[in-house]
Amino acid sequence: MKPGRWLVAGFAAALAAWPTYLLAEDFPTKLVRIVVPQTAGGATDTFARSIGQKLSERWKQPVVIENRAGAGGVIGTEAVAKAPADGYTLLVTYEGSQAINPSLYENLPFDSVKDFTPIATIAVTPFLLIVGPQIKAKSFAEFLALARADPGKLNYGSAGNGSVNHLLGEMLQVEAGIRITHVPYKGAPQAIADVIGGHVDSAFASAPSVIASVQQGLVRALAVSSGERVAISPETPTIRESGVKDFDVNPWWGIFGPAGLSPSIVAKINADVAEILRTPDFQEVLAKQGGTSLTSTPEEFASLLKKDIAKWARTVKAAGVKMN
Repeated sequence: MKPGRWLVAGFAAALAAWPTYLLAEDFPTKLVRIVVPQTAGGATDTFARSIGQKLSERWKQPVVIENRAGAGGVIGTEAVAKAPADGYTLLVTYEGSQAINPSLYENLPFDSVKDFTPIATIAVTPFLLIVGPQIKAKSFAEFLALARADPGKLNYGSAGNGSVNHLLGEMLQVEAGIRITHVPYKGAPQAIADVIGGHVDSAFASAPSVIASVQQGLVRALAVSSGERVAISPETPTIRESGVKDFDVNPWWGIFGPAGLSPSIVAKINADVAEILRTPDFQEVLAKQGGTSLTSTPEEFASLLKKDIAKWARTVKAAGVKMN
């Protein structure tokens, strides 16, 4: 190609890319909506509101949190999948919805990978096995002994069929050789409230959603789902160290957009979130909630999602859980 044509081609390429750069430089210029596909008060809602406030301060634009719970997170997630790919409608969700639902539902109205743009991870946080005041077990070992002494008598609440809370209970039954009865709720807060009230015996609850109740003595935390103990409740042993080897569940939370979101907007949001995660005040927010920050590139996040979809598919198959 002649030098003049090289110049023309280069200029044309620069012009084609210019609107994309403008998108990143100007974004956002109006209100940003973050959809949370779970009920208010849970871990997803807690993280969404914390990161939303920080992004609003940084962007100098309002960031509104919209809870659209239902169908194990499907309703809110579908709303984002169908939203315009302009960055003004985002999804804050967690591993339980985005990575488990593809195995639970035969006819999801979206594809968890193809219909979304992974933007940024926020945090990982373990789940605590809690019991109410009416349960005599003071330790995880005593809880297992009670369950083995009378199979099926003890029960556990969850955020609903197919939720992480539910599947953790199924996993524990398989790995520990016990039988406890599942009691599904329409959200984690209701399950926790009934553990506190003595209406249900136990529950797996994310650290952010239950740590205040533990610290106030309303419930007792018998074990933590992660492979290592957590700073927010260092006296609580892991399930693994309590004899159920290889038990290690530490779900992630992150931000997605609709498929086709501009790479420049993705890069901007990712960079802004990464900077927020590094600030001491946000680290303190996470620590108080029992979470640990998780920074990743959009590409790393996409790989993590695919890996966890495969991981949970094996668990769902083993548990024999299916949703309509």
